[in-house]
Amino acid sequence: MILTILAVVGIIVVTPLVGGLLSGLDRKLSARMQRRKGPPLLQPFYDVGKLFQKQAVTADFTTQFYVSFALLFMIVAVVLFFLGLDLLLVIFGMMLSSVFMVLMGYSGNSPYAVVGAQRELLQVMAYEPMVILAAVSLYYLDGNFRTDSCLQNPHSAIVSLPLVFLGFLFISSFKLRKSPFDLSTSHHGHQELVKGLTTELNSRCLAQVEILHWYETVLVLGYMFIFFANKNPVSWVLGGLGCLACYILEVFVDNTVARVKWEMALKTSWAVTIVSVGLNLAVLAILK
Repeated sequence: MILTILAVVGIIVVTPLVGGLLSGLDRKLSARMQRRKGPPLLQPFYDVGKLFQKQAVTADFTTQFYVSFALLFMIVAVVLFFLGLDLLLVIFGMMLSSVFMVLMGYSGNSPYAVVGAQRELLQVMAYEPMVILAAVSLYYLDGNFRTDSCLQNPHSAIVSLPLVFLGFLFISSFKLRKSPFDLSTSHHGHQELVKGLTTELNSRCLAQVEILHWYETVLVLGYMFIFFANKNPVSWVLGGLGCLACYILEVFVDNTVARVKWEMALKTSWAVTIVSVGLNLAVLAILK
């Protein structure tokens, strides 16, 4: 029991540290791609620290409530994932976090926040089928939804589910909020809807959203990791490097591809989901 409590505390503390470092790496890589020096690697932590020190101006109690619960359910999803529990519960926690973010957008007075909330719903419609079907595909291999089952397999899931992994990598741009699918909010100034979902947020609320994104980033990369890992510890190292390479690829795409319209995002994500999962599982069924 004590070990479990320590593990939970460690996950809650370490995850945002890793997510913040990845966010700093994102800024450095983006700056280098644009031939700039860029901010320090620890700049995201400095920004969040400043936000916690600022006085709230517009965010009311309702907005704070929705943001806090969105962060809470994301933390619960991360803890369940890294404890090796049911992947469906993890997905359910991620979904609840997204729902509270949508409610937060609708609770504001800004029309940009409302548009951001509408687009957030469209994003959920676009990526959620792939997230669920990827879990179903892993169940097809292992016979259970536990995230720690990948560490007991003799072979990595990516060997049997390469198309499913590519499909999940494709929709990861939604969860990581990268172009071309950063529909509801964006950190790029040239986009037509900058910070749409979080337009009215400031101080503590905006800091919580940033921390939520750190948790979410690590969770998405952890989802990728279970495709690489098996009972051989060497695969864990290779899986970590593979996840880092995928993240760098997402940063590269983010800086080279413009945002698409929501119709295109919805169509392409569903098409990729149907083709990748359907074809991969059909081949596995034939081989068995």
